[in-house]
Amino acid sequence: MDRPWYRFYDANVPHFFDYPKIPLYSLLDRTADHFPGAIAMSFFGKKLRYRELQSQTRKMADILYRMGIRKRDRVAIMLPNCPQTVITYFGALRLGAIVVNTNPLYVEREMIHQFNDAGAETLITLDLFYEKSKNTMMQTPLKRIIFTGVQDYLPFILRYLYPLKAKKEKQWVEIPKQEGIYKWRDLMREACEREVNEEVDADDVALFQYTGGTTGVAKGVMLTHRNLVANAYQVRLWIPDAVEGEEKALSVLPFFHVYGMTTAMNLPILMAAEMCLIPRFEIKQILHVIHKERPSLFPGVPTMYQAVNMMEGVEKFDLSSVKYCISGAAPLPLEVMKRFKSLTGAKLVEGYGLTEASPVTHANPVNGIIKEGSIGIPLPDTDSKVIDMETGEELPVGQTGELCVKGPQVMKGYWNMPDETEQVLTQDGWLKTGDIARMDEDGYFFIVDRKKDMIIAGGYNIYPRDIDEVLFTHPKVQDAVAVGVPDPYRGETVKAFIVLKSGETATEEEIIAYCREKLARYKVPKLVEFRDELPKSLVGKVLRKVLREEEIKKRQQQVASKDTNDES
Repeated sequence: MDRPWYRFYDANVPHFFDYPKIPLYSLLDRTADHFPGAIAMSFFGKKLRYRELQSQTRKMADILYRMGIRKRDRVAIMLPNCPQTVITYFGALRLGAIVVNTNPLYVEREMIHQFNDAGAETLITLDLFYEKSKNTMMQTPLKRIIFTGVQDYLPFILRYLYPLKAKKEKQWVEIPKQEGIYKWRDLMREACEREVNEEVDADDVALFQYTGGTTGVAKGVMLTHRNLVANAYQVRLWIPDAVEGEEKALSVLPFFHVYGMTTAMNLPILMAAEMCLIPRFEIKQILHVIHKERPSLFPGVPTMYQAVNMMEGVEKFDLSSVKYCISGAAPLPLEVMKRFKSLTGAKLVEGYGLTEASPVTHANPVNGIIKEGSIGIPLPDTDSKVIDMETGEELPVGQTGELCVKGPQVMKGYWNMPDETEQVLTQDGWLKTGDIARMDEDGYFFIVDRKKDMIIAGGYNIYPRDIDEVLFTHPKVQDAVAVGVPDPYRGETVKAFIVLKSGETATEEEIIAYCREKLARYKVPKLVEFRDELPKSLVGKVLRKVLREEEIKKRQQQVASKDTNDES
């Protein structure tokens, strides 16, 4: 096939690469062997070197092995970005176990669905989540839960002060002694550092990463060791000027998200870079960390860069250490990119990916031509094309159709969903992304629309059906639908359109509060509009597209009105 994008590769980026056929944890072992004294991660002042990180992952493998966990068993990790996440992740992989990444913001209903679908028998999570984690055990295959606390990897003084602060704020949880309940510190204290002789092949499944894919029904994407190793290398090749053993990464993208897992954890480990671990995005903390720790890599989403841009007094911080930023998960506005570059001097480029591809497939060249509104060009060993959605035939330059990708990072398939797998994976390895796109004459790709109705808000993938189901359980609601509407900060935000039952009254605050109890925070509608009826097709299907177009038009009118007032 014709690959015009090769002409726009940076000089030192290869078209093809011989990816090592190794299990993912071997990346850590290689780095620990070559850079044993290099700092692997920093966490509120606590630093762990690569040889120490390697040792800790071997101890975790020993712990899990003695609990009876073997190859292909599922280990769920429900943690923010902290040392325990990395240790558990690579410890489980050493056994050939399959990691099940779980969002810590999930409520019990969401946890139960995921653990049942994955068949997860082991969970590692924070003590703060004791109640909701314990409550899931009777309704899922979970046999054991290992609880850890933020304090477990804090520096000595902070480890002493943390319980005092947590108790004062009523956030201290005492884990009782129960069957199947374990404490991280007790286990690590008794663990042995030993190699577990389990043969793990590059084509074995390493991860179940849950996504709505192109439909909105949560699926476990099966990513193999080969997929994850290849994608880490592909992103590494895209930033050829970065130097092994000399970089630092601002690891604030959550590791439970596939984008954060690859770019903020696997990539830094491959490069022997230090990960500056940040459990959640708080702009003041981010600026202080950049100013003090001097990270050079900052993978993120547009809302993060926009937050830096909008922060009052940002000029007081020295942000000049930041050199490489690949923005993903949502479109990157040109003005956000320009402002961030002017503040930092960094190379900020927009990229693209999806869970089914580990996830990165495209990016604008770091040192080359950046095209406004484009997701860039395919990474090394990645092919991309636009096809007719009805015939499946490849379309010529400039025409709009479904974006397809092919490469070593493309998933094995969906867990226990052969029909859904067949719908998106062709026999010759092409992945249908579900996004509508076009390619220009230079091989740059542009996303035009979404095949389905997924909402992307602040970098999170939100599936309207999840919200719809909750809205319909409200006793006052007769009809409801959730839609993604334009938001200058988050890219999109969730708006709920509600039809109340006859004679009922409700407020926006009431609906939002109800959703807050049953949905992860990022899924909760920010806006609610009450209507007498919703637009529907002849067969009774709610027309989300009509509602979305109304909101876009309303937004455009507001902007036009503001511009007119400003001119006058």
